Amino acid sequence: MKLNFAAPCLFGLESLVADELRQMGAEAVTADNGRVFFAGDEALLARANICSRFAERILVVLGSFEAHTFEDLFQGVKNLPLENWIGVQDEFPVKGYSLKSDLFSVRDCQAIIKKAAVERLKGVYGVEWFQETGTRYRLDFSILKNQVHIFLDTTGVPLHKRGYRPTANDAPMRETLAAALCALSRLRPYHTLYDPMCGSGTILIEGAMRRGSSVRLRRSAFCKFPGKFGLQNAKKQRQRLQTPLILSLTGRIPTVRRSKPRAKMPCAQACPTKLCSNTAMSAASSPRPSAARW
Repeated sequence: MKLNFAAPCLFGLESLVADELRQMGAEAVTADNGRVFFAGDEALLARANICSRFAERILVVLGSFEAHTFEDLFQGVKNLPLENWIGVQDEFPVKGYSLKSDLFSVRDCQAIIKKAAVERLKGVYGVEWFQETGTRYRLDFSILKNQVHIFLDTTGVPLHKRGYRPTANDAPMRETLAAALCALSRLRPYHTLYDPMCGSGTILIEGAMRRGSSVRLRRSAFCKFPGKFGLQNAKKQRQRLQTPLILSLTGRIPTVRRSKPRAKMPCAQACPTKLCSNTAMSAASSPRPSAARW
């Protein structure tokens, strides 16, 4: 079954997400501002949710249309086949944004889309009240220059929340950005990576993951997506890719070393540049004597 998808991402990472999706076998990959559109089957949906390192979410494109008034928005959403995804007991909150459009009130747009979805499902299921006690399906919308896109979120917990760090600093770097920095710096398995101001170690952990160290991702939220699009395909893709599905850090990463807090340059021997002041980490240690260093 062919489906159209969208992968939101941080601005500037569209090319990385597009290349990553092409390597996964995606078709009709098109980069846009802050997101990448692509097409594929339900197996690709599971693969992207499990393996993507740069995308924030994986969304199913339910439809797109032009809307200048609330009536246009209402009728456009009401004409979408929402019953193919949302059941009579399911929960379907609405979230989105509007930029450079006639419909600029996000709260009003949320209310109109919710009302249109309810009216559509009322006519299909023949009920007057929805309890919304079942599976959660979040409807996302984007309105850009009066062009409306309606999405169905399949990810749940954002993909940048890897699950390997239960606690973090006050302002940690987003994991997808750290992964992009490692990719753009052409980090290779035989390189040695130094981060003198590592903070909570996001860049170094992502570098170790790029090397193939035993850091596991938590991507279990997608498994709750029901039917053939969720757990069934996630298990198949896990077996195909030999990638852990439930991701938690069960122990220390062998290739990452961190000094004690406030120690006086414990890594001076390992770091010939002597840039470290208080805290240092090294990841992806090189088997070669002539390893590149940062």
